[in-house]
Amino acid sequence: MSPGVKLCSAGVVLLLCCVLSLAVGATWIPLPQIAAAFVHPDPLSINHVLVTTTRLSRTLMAIFVGASLAVAGALMQALTRNPLASPGLFGINAGATFFIILFSSIFSLSSPDAWLWSAFIGAGVAGCLVWLIGNMGQGSLSPLRIVLAGAAIAALFSAFSQALLVVNQDGLDTVLFWMAGSLTERSLSTAAPLLLCAVLGLAGALLLAGQLNVLNAGEEIATGLGQRTGLIRLLMSVLVICLAGSAVALAGSIGFIGLLVPHMVRKGLSIDHRWLLPGCALLGAIVLLLADTLSRVLILPQEVPVGVMTALFGAPFFILLARRGGRYG
Repeated sequence: MSPGVKLCSAGVVLLLCCVLSLAVGATWIPLPQIAAAFVHPDPLSINHVLVTTTRLSRTLMAIFVGASLAVAGALMQALTRNPLASPGLFGINAGATFFIILFSSIFSLSSPDAWLWSAFIGAGVAGCLVWLIGNMGQGSLSPLRIVLAGAAIAALFSAFSQALLVVNQDGLDTVLFWMAGSLTERSLSTAAPLLLCAVLGLAGALLLAGQLNVLNAGEEIATGLGQRTGLIRLLMSVLVICLAGSAVALAGSIGFIGLLVPHMVRKGLSIDHRWLLPGCALLGAIVLLLADTLSRVLILPQEVPVGVMTALFGAPFFILLARRGGRYG
């Protein structure tokens, strides 16, 4: 089966997962009512309102968050030449968490909207710090320096977060909710700017796919072919910050998608980034949609945080990947 056919098949599966996401929850909504909610919405129908507000927003955010994390993971693995790299390697999760606690302590933030923007600012600051530290010293940007800088920044922000929580324990419930990962309590109107940021990041990554193939051939070959490797790495880093920062701000800390999905796509589709990145976007969206849908019904009437679901299924795959030495495919 050709990569194009596989991508089309994944697109069909994604559409089916969207329908399932709109139907499943504490209340099952039949397919005819879902269609009627969009074609002839009835503001007095609870099911129609539920579909067009809560479940539609969760579905759209799951699609963009999953796609953003998976594509950011593929970019991180190409940037660092480390098959076990993920967006968290840029310290983005730790930075987002720290800024939520910091702003909540200083400004007494209490709304999810304020947390969302605090998280995005923190993710951006952490990513920029990692880039600046990774560029310090002589010579070109080193993938090893990025890994070390990311680990250092993540540890630093985590330590600051713990210190603030000791001083202000009232923020503990907020940060635990954020660290667990969740797609609830996010309105489309508030999330729209970050969704747009994710769309632009995904588009930029697809435009850069051909250059990633050249860069992966090796520094000397890429330079010999006239590629400005420093500029390409800078653009990759900006895209990772944009994609992962938007995803973390929208849904909190959701692990394993950025790490595992690129490996699954390499094995099942192609190592060519022109196919790999679209495949990561589709499969990342599918995985997070299914995880979110399952999280709603696992312990009814309550919900399991979606970050817990991805960790539950992702951890065994990560252990298997580590036992194989982190090899691609």
